[in-house]
Amino acid sequence: MITTGKRTQRDTYAPISDYGVIGNLHTVALVNRHGGIDYLPLQRIDSPTVFAAILDRHIGGFYEITCAQHDANTHQMYLPETNILLTRFMEESGVAELTDYMPICDDQEHMTLVRAVRQERGELEMAINMVPRYDYARTQATVTRVDHGYYISGSNEQPDLYLLTDAELYIDPDNNSLHGHLRLQGGDERYFVLTTDPDLRWGSDEVEEHFNCTLDYWKEWSAQCTYTGKWRNHVLRSVLALKLLQSRKYGSVVAAGTFGLPEGIGGERNWDYRYLWIRDAAFTMYAFLRLGFMDEAHQFMEWMKDRCLETGLQLIYRVDGGEDLEEIELNHLEGYEKSSPVRIGNGASGQTQLDIYGELVDTIYLYVKYAGSITYDFWERLQEQIEYVIKHHDDPDHGIWEVRGGKQHFLSSKVICWVALDRALRIADICSFPHPRERWYKTRDRIHHEIYRDYYNEAEQAFTQYKGSSRVDAAALLMPLLRFCSSSEPKWVSTFERIEHDLVTAPLVYRYCEEEGGHNIDGLDGNEGTFSICSFWYVECLARRGKLREAELNFEKMMGYANHLGLYAEQIGLDGRQLGNFPQAFTHLALISAAYQIEKKEGNMA
Repeated sequence: MITTGKRTQRDTYAPISDYGVIGNLHTVALVNRHGGIDYLPLQRIDSPTVFAAILDRHIGGFYEITCAQHDANTHQMYLPETNILLTRFMEESGVAELTDYMPICDDQEHMTLVRAVRQERGELEMAINMVPRYDYARTQATVTRVDHGYYISGSNEQPDLYLLTDAELYIDPDNNSLHGHLRLQGGDERYFVLTTDPDLRWGSDEVEEHFNCTLDYWKEWSAQCTYTGKWRNHVLRSVLALKLLQSRKYGSVVAAGTFGLPEGIGGERNWDYRYLWIRDAAFTMYAFLRLGFMDEAHQFMEWMKDRCLETGLQLIYRVDGGEDLEEIELNHLEGYEKSSPVRIGNGASGQTQLDIYGELVDTIYLYVKYAGSITYDFWERLQEQIEYVIKHHDDPDHGIWEVRGGKQHFLSSKVICWVALDRALRIADICSFPHPRERWYKTRDRIHHEIYRDYYNEAEQAFTQYKGSSRVDAAALLMPLLRFCSSSEPKWVSTFERIEHDLVTAPLVYRYCEEEGGHNIDGLDGNEGTFSICSFWYVECLARRGKLREAELNFEKMMGYANHLGLYAEQIGLDGRQLGNFPQAFTHLALISAAYQIEKKEGNMA
């Protein structure tokens, strides 16, 4: 039985941790615990949204299929080893199940999102509400009834949408939205297929075929994972999240699925992370390589070869390699829990960050060592990047954290410039490529000496954040992880102990603390949460120091900060709230590395 209903806005913002993510390797959608899709870019992950209630509950737009009894008990889970999401609604009167997924059956780029509602037991009334808002909610859609469903249009820049269903929904002409109530009895099932494909056919047979194809894809992909340790479920969920952030068409990997989610509630640190950062992508490729996903590494190397190294290395790229990343404030959106401004694009694209060279070359080295080879032409282009490092490694930059408070001579940048030269020399040896060996060795060693001479503060007994600073930075945890020094190096050990004292509330770790006088080096007002990537670096450093019991305990504590599906945003507040864009590649790849290192130290991994 169908009855009409009407709901045009949300009462509150769901916690960031309340969301699951689905995707088709072109774009992603966020689904909350109550069956609401509050975020969906069309058609590519870095394109404008059609649903963005997560950034403005009044005008952002959403698409929900939920229990009409709003206080119903819910349970959400992924089908094992997949990105197919199930939301279960449970009441005394009945149990209904909502299955959400984006089909992955071929290389077509049309966005299709399937929502299947099945009444498992008894009888429940389900509410359907769709409020589409194109172009980051700057354009209101037009909804009309057509054969087999509803036609949604309204943007010259974005494709039209088709909602294919046999459910009779009410079109609200004042709000250009769709509403209805659906009452199912045990065993009944209804489908709602949202697509940009005007030629898509649908029905129970087609939906079943799409479901089975998508299920098989994810199961077969997950079976490649070589990690068999005690945290396999956590590691596999992390790499499944990373896979959703990689473009099937281009091979590029974005830093996170969303934009505008705040690093501090009510603050201004609200960035757009739907792009490829060389740093983040390089670390992600290391995670893929470590777990046996060689195709992903091959795809990324092709992306690098065809785009970055042919035009000169940039800091940030769009998914397709584009460099137009003008930062724009969407002032019509109030922001998540009124955290404004909401930004698209990213002004950090104009920064200087010297660390990207070392991270890129380290990834190429690991690729050559474990997955394949590179051509001589590729090597010649790579040498140009090494020469850039040799020429500019003494320059100040904005650092690994992309500070907006001015350039400094950052420790992390200096260390990773050393990595660039060290790994280039290793690649040359493995591949027997010609190179100016003596000059590269001489520069590498000079950088090493300078770090010990200029960045170790004797009074503080620590390698400090930048030359002349008196405070530490969690990025120093990378020094042994990147094989710059041993985990037992006395000066690094004293640095580690200082980081523990100043930045760690175990297992949570801040990036850095305020400078003397309360100044934030990032040039922004307000506070931020603890950085989860730093927390996992901390765990890995504990393991490398042989403190396995402590490492494992803190790792398990970090597992407790994951959401109900095993997913993480960028940061965690001291109140336990997840903060920042979601899901965050940095966090998940660091989790993988920490789990691997603990198992390796315990003798369980090669």
